[in-house]
Amino acid sequence: MVLKKHVCTLIIVLCGPAIVSAQVYKDPRAPVEARVKDLLKRMTLEEKVGQMSMSSLDGYKKSSVSYGVLSSPFSNVYDVARQSANAKRYAREETRLGIPPIQIGECLHGQLAAGATTFPQAIAQGSTWNPTLIQKMGAAIAYEASTSGVDQALSPLFDLIRDARYGRVEECFAEDPYLTGQLGSAFVRGMQGDPAQTRNAFAWDKVLCTGKHFAAYSKPLAGINLAPADIGERELRSMFLPPFREAVQEANIAAVMPSYNEIDGIPAHSNEFLLKQILRKEWGFKGYIFSDYGGLSQLYDFHKVAKTKEDAAVMGITAGVDLEAAGPDIYAKLVGLIKSGRVKEAQVDSAVARILTIKFKAGLFEKPLPDTARIRSRLHQPETVALSQQIAEESVILLKNDKNLLPLDVSKLKSIAVIGPNANKVQYGDYSFTRDNLSGVNVLEGIKQLVGAGVKVNYAQGCELSGLDKSGFDEAIKAAESSDAVVVVLGTTSVVWSGVGWNGQAPQNEPLDPFTCGEGYDVTDINPQGVQRDLLQAVYKTGKPVILVLVHGRPWSISWEKDNIPAILEAWYPGEKGGTAIANILFGKVNPSGRLNMSIPQSSGHIPVFYNYVNSAKGINRKPGTIEKPGLDYVYGTTDPLFSFGFGLSYTSFEYSNLKVSKDAFGNGDSVKVSVDVKNTGSMAGKEVVQLYLGNKVNSVSTPGLFLRGFSKVLLAPGEGKSVNFTISSDDVMIWNRKMKEVAEPGTFEVMIGKAADNIVLKKQLEFK
Repeated sequence: MVLKKHVCTLIIVLCGPAIVSAQVYKDPRAPVEARVKDLLKRMTLEEKVGQMSMSSLDGYKKSSVSYGVLSSPFSNVYDVARQSANAKRYAREETRLGIPPIQIGECLHGQLAAGATTFPQAIAQGSTWNPTLIQKMGAAIAYEASTSGVDQALSPLFDLIRDARYGRVEECFAEDPYLTGQLGSAFVRGMQGDPAQTRNAFAWDKVLCTGKHFAAYSKPLAGINLAPADIGERELRSMFLPPFREAVQEANIAAVMPSYNEIDGIPAHSNEFLLKQILRKEWGFKGYIFSDYGGLSQLYDFHKVAKTKEDAAVMGITAGVDLEAAGPDIYAKLVGLIKSGRVKEAQVDSAVARILTIKFKAGLFEKPLPDTARIRSRLHQPETVALSQQIAEESVILLKNDKNLLPLDVSKLKSIAVIGPNANKVQYGDYSFTRDNLSGVNVLEGIKQLVGAGVKVNYAQGCELSGLDKSGFDEAIKAAESSDAVVVVLGTTSVVWSGVGWNGQAPQNEPLDPFTCGEGYDVTDINPQGVQRDLLQAVYKTGKPVILVLVHGRPWSISWEKDNIPAILEAWYPGEKGGTAIANILFGKVNPSGRLNMSIPQSSGHIPVFYNYVNSAKGINRKPGTIEKPGLDYVYGTTDPLFSFGFGLSYTSFEYSNLKVSKDAFGNGDSVKVSVDVKNTGSMAGKEVVQLYLGNKVNSVSTPGLFLRGFSKVLLAPGEGKSVNFTISSDDVMIWNRKMKEVAEPGTFEVMIGKAADNIVLKKQLEFK
């Protein structure tokens, strides 16, 4: 027995290190490249294709082959964590090579799971104009989501807002490429960590990001989701690609998702120009390309560019799509295609190597399994909820405030009416788990909590979000007539993927308030829906002071409201503390500092409306007309937006002065320092968004009259002044010339400081040599 024991020990000593050294991919000390190379050579063809495919956490045992990605269920965080631990344990211990999956989750404005913190929707994040705040939010979301095993988020969007009819406007940050790039990259840095470090490894409490939708997805014909983008290469490169490039080159984003749409007849999932030429060759993208759900199948059954699923697989892998979601459907054909010679195994090896590289960098082979015991101490903590509220408070935009109706003075109120179909409902927006009032604070509850027992709150719903029923109008009018002031809360409701609705049922079983915004919910008319404007007009006729609060996912055409309602707040979908944030602004506990991240059109007929247009876009006559006096270009109206990009009022006032530039001329590789003094001339502390625009330059191709190249949100006490500084470099005046080369052409241009795109207060001229 003793002899046998020594023999066995000797064998372990001699063979153990040899086994370890042979399995380089299991050694966390080995370089990532060596681990990838070692694992790849051990894999069968079927195992490689498995890594290019996706399943769900609850479907992991249906195959003996490890999937590259597993999706999180739309459930509570405890279920997600338990399923994650089971699936990852199975992949590590029960499959031949023990390759762990990447667990994906939706994290657009918080993890899509009950128990996680719900932040304001992306369009509201954009109107904060505060990248620092968005980076903090990204870090908080990653901290929470990683607790239940999420390794990769299918967010953020780098799409530009271009059409208010489009249902996914709410998921976008802004209409401007610079603002979108700054906010989106801040989100990525918060989620993934410092780019200088993530080029080598990702921390375990961070989450990989997916930049989507590549590219020009948010410019669909007629505003219809998935419709083609009517766009040329110069506009594509100048407007729609820069936010993605910043995410790739500056934030080191881990994955990119092609869009469902097509450009010039080529669907994105088969577009080699986008995915290979631009993304990989020109920008040096080192991550992996993650298909949108069914995006490869659509080549076959929607776009009709592939005759068979096999043809679709060839198109996808040739274009550079590394992983199929949600499949496996199309890439399941790759094994046969390789055996028949239509696809080379080297193509599959390249795709799998990129996926494995991400897995090794993320430490998935060593990462501890999720533990439900950690959830209570890490999720929905007071500081995270407070951050959600702060983002909401900084996102709300004061659009109108006649005679300083706002802020309301609670000491002078005996009663207040809170009216409208969105007054007593939380609204979180698309990619949310619930719209149950128990999950957050709605406007009615926020006002009640703030005013306390000393002010009577008269509530009436008035009408539904959709439909033509006016039977609730009388109750609303009565509530308004018996109150000192009236807050009317109108808006929309968006897709809720699971969970419960306002009446305790599944959201899809609430027929009175069907979804009217979000993915796939596009409209032909951006006027207030149903009889909501009729309700507002009926309340307005009472003669009581009316404040309109808009809680929705897309901007409305509110020309009548602008002309008649004395105070208007744009709140978008403000997250779980939205009601508290709105109440704080209504009563002056918080000074509104949100600024419009998109131009609001006068009407549906004005679409598309955006500030950074070329000179010819507004016609040549510039003689707008009215019904009484018809004009030219638009016979009965102007081409102006109803509210401009960058616009937003405050309860205080700000004065700008002393614009300085460090030099009058500069060239390639050079830079110019720009400074401007800003002073709070009012009686209340407030935050001002100082906006730097460049423009009015003659180039060899037409370019926008002005374009944003810097902004800074500054807090100023009454009477306080600060100098705000910017830097301009040759990169800021680059254009795509007639030969489609990115260059900075000589010429003079203006440096402009504005309070909004249509409110430039200071200018100086610069020359680029």
